Amino acid sequence: MDPTGLEQLETHQQFIVHLRGGSAAGHGEGAMRAVLDRAGSRLRVGTGSMQVLRQMATGPMVVRTGQALDRAQAGAWMAAMASDPDVDHVQVDRILKPALNPDDPRLNEQWGFSSSAASLNVRPAWDKATGAGQVVAIIDTGRTRHPELDANTLPGYDFISNGSMAGDGNGRDDNPEDTGDSQWGQPSSWHGTHVAGTVAAATNNGQGVAGTAFDARLVHVRVLGKGGGYTSDIADGMVWAAGGTVRGIPRNANPAKVLNLSLGGQGACDRASQAAVDGAIQAGATVVVAAGNSNADVSRFTPANCRGVVAVAATTARGARAGFSNHGGGITLAAPGENILSTLNSGRTAPGAPAYAAYNGTSMAAPHVAGVVALMQSAVDGRLTPVQVADILKETARPLLVACPQDCGAGMADADAAVDRSIQVAASQ
Repeated sequence: MDPTGLEQLETHQQFIVHLRGGSAAGHGEGAMRAVLDRAGSRLRVGTGSMQVLRQMATGPMVVRTGQALDRAQAGAWMAAMASDPDVDHVQVDRILKPALNPDDPRLNEQWGFSSSAASLNVRPAWDKATGAGQVVAIIDTGRTRHPELDANTLPGYDFISNGSMAGDGNGRDDNPEDTGDSQWGQPSSWHGTHVAGTVAAATNNGQGVAGTAFDARLVHVRVLGKGGGYTSDIADGMVWAAGGTVRGIPRNANPAKVLNLSLGGQGACDRASQAAVDGAIQAGATVVVAAGNSNADVSRFTPANCRGVVAVAATTARGARAGFSNHGGGITLAAPGENILSTLNSGRTAPGAPAYAAYNGTSMAAPHVAGVVALMQSAVDGRLTPVQVADILKETARPLLVACPQDCGAGMADADAAVDRSIQVAASQ
């Protein structure tokens, strides 16, 4: 596995450069330009004009070459940069994509919230906690307006720095509206809206669907657009969501205790992503990540393979691992992820009317667990650390109804047992 990210794409144009010392002290841009000047004489590839785009929240610099580089050219460019004494590490600014399988016909009920042995077992948990007082960050494609979500939604931010990828005519701004990710004749996914509904759709309102933690509040952090999203944008979005500082961006007035990342791509966990995860955990946020939909070992997919995250596999209504779900020793636990009915939008490319649809994917499993975490924290006024949260999730998980020889972590998430155990742990502190 290549930690630089060269294995993922045929061409590369954007890179993350980790400088030694000075970058974290606020001198990164000047130091980075000096490195580029020195590297220019050593480069043997036609990189064109190289730009320093910005400094990331965790210190590294985002650099873009004047033209796309193939694997060999990118390797030469990175080697030239890494040979500079002021450079500690160079990595590709990889583009990650939603962990989404094609959607299925709409279901008549949400089996994940049922009383079946394969469900999340959330109904008894609602008698003790509803998510009130908790904020969940949906780090995804952004939001669309929906009567099931609007009342629970707080101000978010658009972290997509590439205007064409954003599809809204500009780069980063304070408008996290999902303008659509349609490409090549495919409809827009409205992925963030679907994920948000599973976390906190309005409940007991006489319409639509229920949410796992229906009194929690949602902060949309838009990082995925047309073709996915850059690692640097996703990492900065994570830092911001948890209350950290991102240069040039106002602080998040509503830091999240739970970050949901229903996204991913192949490769090892890169240093920029790990730094963002570490920062979020240090700020007290649990980072929940979709395991991926390649029916492969989760160790090959980032950010689900990053240290400290809660990596979620997907299960079916039969209590078995979904055939598409990634698996392996890096899985924390599993949750409903097949035929999951949630909020959506009816627009094919641009936003249309509020709607509902059933999707498949570990993208759908992760928000079930993010909602459970919100319930856990709601029950104890947010007193659990991310380590305690992960331990409780694993400790209270139930065995899958159908054995998972490929390894599905601790088992199926059990919302009621997790809330009960959270109350016990908090009482003993």
